[in-house]
Amino acid sequence: MREATADTTSPGSLIAADRVEGTAVYNRQGDHLGAIKTVMIDKPSGKVAYAVMSFGGFLGIGEKYHPLPWSMLTYHRGQRGYVVDLDKAQLEGAPSYDAATPPDYDDPAWGRKVHDYYRVPPYWM
Repeated sequence: MREATADTTSPGSLIAADRVEGTAVYNRQGDHLGAIKTVMIDKPSGKVAYAVMSFGGFLGIGEKYHPLPWSMLTYHRGQRGYVVDLDKAQLEGAPSYDAATPPDYDDPAWGRKVHDYYRVPPYWM
């Protein structure tokens, strides 16, 4: 995966999806949790539903992907990354998958499981 950083120099609040991919994710204590692998966009509404964060593993081996509801992320200019109110222990118990077994993002039960775990309202509401 290419090393990417979010564009902090351009004015405004919009960013291209390919600039989000690779951006670091930290918790409020400043611990590096992972990086954004991709974003999932709801086709009908155009809303970003999830930022899929890579977490754990070494050189891609054992890496897990955690879909984080987009509403949980806040961009922090000073850290040049996204910040979430989570710690590593919370992520270890969170809904996740590996590259060989991606979830069915269209399954409403799976989406509810993710949003219920993080206690945030679903993007479709």
